[in-house]
Amino acid sequence: MQNNNSIRQLFPGLEEELYDEMEQHGDIRQIPAGTVLLKKGQTIRSTMLILEGIVKLYQEDDNGSEFFMYDIEPGEACAVSMVCTYRQENSQVLAKAMTDVSLLSIPLPYMDEWLGKYKSWHYFVIRTWRARYEELLNTINEIAFKKMDERLEFYIKGQVEKMGRHIRLTHQEMATDLNSSREVISRLMKKMEKNGWVIIHRNSFEWIKS
Repeated sequence: MQNNNSIRQLFPGLEEELYDEMEQHGDIRQIPAGTVLLKKGQTIRSTMLILEGIVKLYQEDDNGSEFFMYDIEPGEACAVSMVCTYRQENSQVLAKAMTDVSLLSIPLPYMDEWLGKYKSWHYFVIRTWRARYEELLNTINEIAFKKMDERLEFYIKGQVEKMGRHIRLTHQEMATDLNSSREVISRLMKKMEKNGWVIIHRNSFEWIKS
């Protein structure tokens, strides 16, 4: 397996024997940007630990509409796949590679085994669930209590933290993430540009507000 050092750096504090098992049983996969990693209803046979890139998770309704839940970044794992593999359930979410992604795929049988065998893995799974739960609470708070212009600013600042000030997202992609329309996002982005907060390019923009 390649990237052994990065696995230790990105996921510190695990037992040395667990790193050895991750090296032995895990599979590093290179995923191009835009690839769908999980579909709603798909049987999950492995969990994902992100080494490079960003994966977005969406809730998808029966009509195929997508609602952004949270991002998974390097050093983080997919909590949904952990839950589904442990309970042997199908996915209820959609996961897409936002950028080119390198991930460590761990087959289902080792999830249950490692939970009982390694305390560090047990605590890592708990921390992952808690972090995702807190992110969902933040998302709900944004939806329930803030206006769209405030939600958009909060969303953009989150993207800046992950990707830097030059963000390669279209207005339609942002609208999908925020469960809004492209027209609304375009109007608000033009307002931000007029206020000197952003510089809009084709299929991307720069955030210049301090």
